[in-house]
Amino acid sequence: MKIAIIDYGMGNLRSVEKAFEHVGASGAFVTDDPAAVRTADKAVLPGDGAFDATMDRLRESGVADVVKEFAASGRPFLGICVGMQCLLTSSDEGRQGVVGLDLVPGRVRRFSGGDGLKVPQIGWNELQFPAPSPLFQGLNAADMVYFLHSFYCVPADPATVTATANYGLDYCAGLQAGNIFATQFHPEKSGQVGLAILRNFSRL
Repeated sequence: MKIAIIDYGMGNLRSVEKAFEHVGASGAFVTDDPAAVRTADKAVLPGDGAFDATMDRLRESGVADVVKEFAASGRPFLGICVGMQCLLTSSDEGRQGVVGLDLVPGRVRRFSGGDGLKVPQIGWNELQFPAPSPLFQGLNAADMVYFLHSFYCVPADPATVTATANYGLDYCAGLQAGNIFATQFHPEKSGQVGLAILRNFSRL
């Protein structure tokens, strides 16, 4: 079972790879080779940084096209943090007019910072599960995971939202659209709960 962790010059790649290895997914590997991604059984798009800079890098490296091809193939695909946000159509972050991968219609919005909440949200927060997803199988409401973000996803179809968290408002913390899965939080930094999520993905 080969799990391609896509290297486009951004993202917490090695820690994601190590987390998969920890749950027994020894076939996980980091690659910037489009051919290696195309032949993998599953693929992961980690993310770190701003939406516009990430989309620029995805397009410059040729990864954007590979991700779209992979998603269209029906094989399991996982976006993490900014890797999740880039699956949507557009974002309020950075240069306006930058188009995302548009694999999940929707927009990325910024936290308002109301009620004295600091932006970005940094740290642990509870999950709720409004809809079942194999990615979160075996988890419990109020399980804690690690977040680091100023922006959050608003999918056009609420039925794609499979996990939520609250930070001044309830927002999308996880989604599923067919074979496409994503988490706003970092499962590789979320202890046993995060490892359970990566184990679930590796077993899809």
